[in-house]
Amino acid sequence: MTGPSEDAVREALTGVIDPEIRRNIVELDMVESIDIDGGKVTVTVLLTIAGCPLKDTITRDTEAAVARVDGVTEVSVVLGTMSPEQRKAMKEKLQGSGTRDIPFNRPESLTKVYAVASGKGGVGKSSVTANLAVSLADKGLRVGIVDADIYGFSIPGMLGLSGKPTRVDEMILPQVAHNVKVMSIGMFVPPSQAVVWRGPMLHRALQQFLTDVFWGDLDVLLLDLPPGTGDIAISVAQLLPDSELLVVTTPQSAAAQVAERAGSIATQTKQTLAGVIENMSWMEMPDGTRMEVFGSGGGASVAENLTATLEREVPLLAQIPLDTRLREGSDAGTPVVLGSPESPAAQAFDSLAESLRRRSRGLSGRSLGLSPV
Repeated sequence: MTGPSEDAVREALTGVIDPEIRRNIVELDMVESIDIDGGKVTVTVLLTIAGCPLKDTITRDTEAAVARVDGVTEVSVVLGTMSPEQRKAMKEKLQGSGTRDIPFNRPESLTKVYAVASGKGGVGKSSVTANLAVSLADKGLRVGIVDADIYGFSIPGMLGLSGKPTRVDEMILPQVAHNVKVMSIGMFVPPSQAVVWRGPMLHRALQQFLTDVFWGDLDVLLLDLPPGTGDIAISVAQLLPDSELLVVTTPQSAAAQVAERAGSIATQTKQTLAGVIENMSWMEMPDGTRMEVFGSGGGASVAENLTATLEREVPLLAQIPLDTRLREGSDAGTPVVLGSPESPAAQAFDSLAESLRRRSRGLSGRSLGLSPV
């Protein structure tokens, strides 16, 4: 039997994706050599760092990809580690050389950035963020989450993430859960440890999440903001001036009044308010009736009042019902949109994701880099 060609093996390796960087190992120059002896193929793969936590995944995927090439009878994978020079070259390929900036502010960026805000805690803002992100990713979009609630971080637990992200020198690789890239201060401190920082430190942490983390080309970036209109909300407006606000409230009138204040910050920060999301709208009973545990009308009231305040249409984008499966999924690290896709809450998130997905990345007002010949 004739052995495989090196070109065929290399082509197969383009299907092996680095789990953290989300690019193929050939593009990342991680394939150091391919040795072929008849039907036996030995591939040497250079890991970005020694002791890469996902080396077993890369090894397994490499073996499987090469084994599918015609003429291959045996596959051996040898792991090495990139030199500092090789890591530098890879980082420059991914992030470019020179001063680091926020990639989402570049003129060529087409990423839609949504800051998920609330007037008060306890309205389910983080569960909305997690489920919305996973639903968008399930529709084929490339999605990231910045857990900007530095004091009350909860996104890693809701998505089943643990441990620390990988660092390649100064570049941080976000962890990935359910095809969503995630970065949170909760990945750097023990779950029970309090974060006691003043405003400048909060600003710097958020800035580092946006500049030092390799996000790649995202369709949507969601920021889970802390409640209220404090330091982080102001920093988001400064660091991401084109970000749009999604205001989360419950039907309760007291919560709605506070939510209006969170939305009206757009008048001072000049951000766009994408819409209002009403969470915990009702509980569906076994007989098909609805129990309005927290009253009704809060979300519509917030949307109407913000429309009047901002003098532009602010829609009520979704009403998410109370559902014990939503809480159970958050505790288990499996969002309800994946664990119970037929549930009323999951279907409401799916409709919300579809409405935001239709607000696709646009080219209006952007240069295409073309010039007449």
